Amino acid sequence: MTKVQLKGVRKEFGKFVAISEIDLDINSGELVALLGPSGCGKTTTLRMIAGLEVPSFGQILFDDQDVSEVPVQDRNVGMVFQRYALFPHMTVEKNVMFGLKVRGTPTEEIKHRLEEILDVVQLQQFRHRFPAQLSGGQMQRVAIARTLITNPSVLMMDEPLANLDTKLRGEMRRFIRDLQQRLNITTIFVTHDQVEAMELADRVAVIFNGKLAQYDAPDALYQRPNSIEIADFMGADNIYEAQISAGRAKTAFGELQLDQLSNPVRDGVGHVLLRAEAVDLLLEADAASENVIPGKVTGREFFGATVNYTVECNGETVTVNEQSRRMVDVGQDVWLSIQPHRIWVIQDTA
Repeated sequence: MTKVQLKGVRKEFGKFVAISEIDLDINSGELVALLGPSGCGKTTTLRMIAGLEVPSFGQILFDDQDVSEVPVQDRNVGMVFQRYALFPHMTVEKNVMFGLKVRGTPTEEIKHRLEEILDVVQLQQFRHRFPAQLSGGQMQRVAIARTLITNPSVLMMDEPLANLDTKLRGEMRRFIRDLQQRLNITTIFVTHDQVEAMELADRVAVIFNGKLAQYDAPDALYQRPNSIEIADFMGADNIYEAQISAGRAKTAFGELQLDQLSNPVRDGVGHVLLRAEAVDLLLEADAASENVIPGKVTGREFFGATVNYTVECNGETVTVNEQSRRMVDVGQDVWLSIQPHRIWVIQDTA
């Protein structure tokens, strides 16, 4: 287990600034996702940690030791890339053993570690197959096994699931998370997929335009983003300008009572964030509840387990997501009920 720290790390390519002074602490045994849109700098950050790129400024530390200029072969890191890069003429076991053979590891040790790692990644029954005889998920497990057999202190993965179909991606996410927890290895995972980051990671570092925008636990990032940009990137449907006064938010679709214990706010302007699943759809008004707003269903999308409703309130559109235990007709009058503690207000830093 290795603790990884980035202190004021900056990367320039000529006049182009790819990374602008990122500070990041990754605990030993933690799985951290670097999340952001294409071109934001997340892969460049990973490559600097691995030693494939040298920072222009700042420090990269492994267990408090500066490794900023230590070459990749001396960092004891393992990298799994988006492309499997397996040798097509080698069987599974020969692909997995390759790294140890190159290092001159004794034959008996190679055999022992091979059996151990094939068990870990559940590939014993495929050991004599060639890559062309494997599924995408099996090839990805071979690539992971080839990396893990060298006992890296830090495991790094650069969008390793991008080439898999939707169902297989879900299965591989669970496999990687279970494997990481079993081995308790410090892992850094690059992705542009928000669901992937939230399902896999202990913490998520969101990077925009070469800057660290927010570093938080997945639930905090999803429910309590620190900016409109992050809320939008994390898939928020309902974001509204609001005038905040005396613990209440006045929006175009209605006025809302806020919970200032969970989300302290100050008087002034801001934005209200309502997660679509945090809004309850009522068929009858509930005078006893706070934040009940009348509206009309103007759209419905069925997704199997859930249904998305578009509701118009005072000329403004609100998206509601609920389980598909019932179907509310388009055109029906409804009421929206929003509990104060499920409202998140984003205001500029004072």
